[in-house]
Amino acid sequence: MVEKVASTGEAAAGARPRRRDARDNRDKIAAAARRRFTAEGLDASLNQIARDAGVSIGTLYNHFPTREALIGDALLDLVVESGRSAEDALRADDPWTGLVDHLTKLAQWQASDRGFTDICVYSLPADSPIEVAKQQGHTLFQRLVTRAQEAGQLRSDITEADLGLLLWSVVRATDGVREVAPEVWRRHLTVLLDGLRAEAAHPLPGRALDPEQVRAAMTLG
Repeated sequence: MVEKVASTGEAAAGARPRRRDARDNRDKIAAAARRRFTAEGLDASLNQIARDAGVSIGTLYNHFPTREALIGDALLDLVVESGRSAEDALRADDPWTGLVDHLTKLAQWQASDRGFTDICVYSLPADSPIEVAKQQGHTLFQRLVTRAQEAGQLRSDITEADLGLLLWSVVRATDGVREVAPEVWRRHLTVLLDGLRAEAAHPLPGRALDPEQVRAAMTLG
């Protein structure tokens, strides 16, 4: 008995739906992860993410072998968007307005998205797209800080690391009342911003933390 051998065309036709199904599953997993990371942070259960996506945990690992791979895929767009916010701020005519607009967006993302708060201090491979995007964002943020200081609008003794920790502190301090007053961070941010103005500055005691110390503090918090 001679077995029927599928033609190249038949094999290709059969492969297309499988590839489409695989892409659909990958997209479903990434979308489910994005929702879970937003609500719960980057420690969200991978098993729950798989259930949300309607796939097995094995299928999740087939597409994303590690938690880091899933994080990098699910949050890349948001990190890139934060970089675009900094670029927009650098185009503002007034350096202080640009800085405030960017800080407000960062605070809003942190207040509404636990995943964004976590990714700010989460270490991923240096050559991964999301880590490259983070570093680009940090560089743009430093330019915003320097620009406002050179304009005499931002106090000269504030560093990028200071601002990152202060912003995180504002959002973290209001985290407990998020359900009853989700916008209260705006009030506290306004107080913070008034204290950053150069004309209101008094000498700061001690020295600023370096970026690694800030990362460690936010991770422990």
